[in-house]
Amino acid sequence: MRVIRIHVPGPLASGTDIALPAQAGEHLTRVLRLESGAAFVLFDGSGGEYSATLGTRSGKSVRARVLGHQPIERESQLDVTLVQGIARGERMDMIVQKATELGVTRILPVLAERSVVRVDSKQRDRKQEHWQAIAISACEQCGRNRIPEVTAPLTLDAAMRSLPEAGLRCMLAADAREHLTTVAVRSRDASLALLIGPEGGLADAEEALARANRFTACRLGPRVMRTETAGMAALAALQAVRGDFS
Repeated sequence: MRVIRIHVPGPLASGTDIALPAQAGEHLTRVLRLESGAAFVLFDGSGGEYSATLGTRSGKSVRARVLGHQPIERESQLDVTLVQGIARGERMDMIVQKATELGVTRILPVLAERSVVRVDSKQRDRKQEHWQAIAISACEQCGRNRIPEVTAPLTLDAAMRSLPEAGLRCMLAADAREHLTTVAVRSRDASLALLIGPEGGLADAEEALARANRFTACRLGPRVMRTETAGMAALAALQAVRGDFS
């Protein structure tokens, strides 16, 4: 049976009545056609989830009754930051969506030298809001109760500076000697940063910058993958050898 899950900004508390965000209320009543009293799940991103029932609708306002809190977590034991060269349009949307489903903690979209997409200062906030909304929607679907942070577009240098000091750092490179899973298993760091280039790959200077910032060049296999495939394959491999796929 499908469980309907809705994210609200919160904070939520058991035994309270709340007004649902307009889009969520519209989805429950107009799209799913739920009746008053129907059961669903709410979460606010702070941890755990709440059982809830649909309340009354007055105009465009839809209310809900927040019931008991369940301290359920579905987070990976592997703390992964995805440093992703920005891809075009729907490809980047899919990367954010699937990376969220695969358990990443944080996504840093990078405007690389060979990125096809160019983002000016007026578009940065809009892009961030769009990608963050995709991550929230993915959490609603996949059962996560904590939402990965998606930053505004960064330069590679700024992304390097924003990473935590400790932890393993890997970048995918087709000509690398070491395999990603071998490097990951050898390291016992719970924190990992994964760097994926855009459609045209990382430029030589960007690879040099990454190496100067402790990134190890790693390969996945004999085939060259598209940017939207490479990150997802790498994340799945990491979850299999170090995360919650094993």
